[in-house]
Amino acid sequence: MQENAHTPAKDTAPTGTQTLLRGLGVVQAVAAGARDLKEIARRIGTTRSTTHRLASCLVDERYLRVVPQVGYLLGPKLIELGFQAREELPLVTLAIPYLDELSALTGDTIHLAIREYDDVLYLHKNPGRYGPEMRSRVGHRMPLARTGVGKAMLLDDSAEEWRRLYEASLPEGGKNQQWPQHPEQSWAQFEQRMREYVVGGYAFDLEDNEPSIRCVAAPVRDASRRIVAGISIASTVPYMPLEKMAELIPVIKQVAARLSAELGAKT
Repeated sequence: MQENAHTPAKDTAPTGTQTLLRGLGVVQAVAAGARDLKEIARRIGTTRSTTHRLASCLVDERYLRVVPQVGYLLGPKLIELGFQAREELPLVTLAIPYLDELSALTGDTIHLAIREYDDVLYLHKNPGRYGPEMRSRVGHRMPLARTGVGKAMLLDDSAEEWRRLYEASLPEGGKNQQWPQHPEQSWAQFEQRMREYVVGGYAFDLEDNEPSIRCVAAPVRDASRRIVAGISIASTVPYMPLEKMAELIPVIKQVAARLSAELGAKT
């Protein structure tokens, strides 16, 4: 199916911008499922001979590989570059335009955070224009289970992990206690809320962490679809009624999806 696919062709490969774009087209075609020269050529609109030269160069440089009985696949060089790109990715720098957009749109406090062990670690904060200043700050940590942005980062976790973190966030630890500001917030109710959040793809903080503070949060994912961060919109109760929180769900999910796309996640 891929006869002569490994034949060196660097000296005969065409040059120039058009060739670069065609080479990228070959990679994209293979990534989309094209496995032989005929299908790759059909997708990028080149002749079989030109496609063969391009694919051969990409195989030589390890951007593609040829597997017997399968055909062309993405090569190890792309894996290496992908990991390097992920390690070098400046999350805060990429996120700031999106956080500023939310800030301008809502006037509320905007957070970007990551998970660090059992805590939320705040990486960026845009203070709100309304109400008193919140105690959250860059570099500050709070329990995952007590914050909206923390819950958003737990949407892929198991109920067992939710319970562990819920119990760890209680004043003394211990299974029979409850959050002091929410005596009605039992483990069963917490679990029910988490299951609703999983279905909806968002999370709320209903004064769970700080009296009179509410927030709406959503997870940020990378190219592997793994949750790597969370963003939230927060304000005091007078400025964050339940009706507004419901209206903000699609807003923050859409912004989180756009930021995730910057990290390589497919929407």
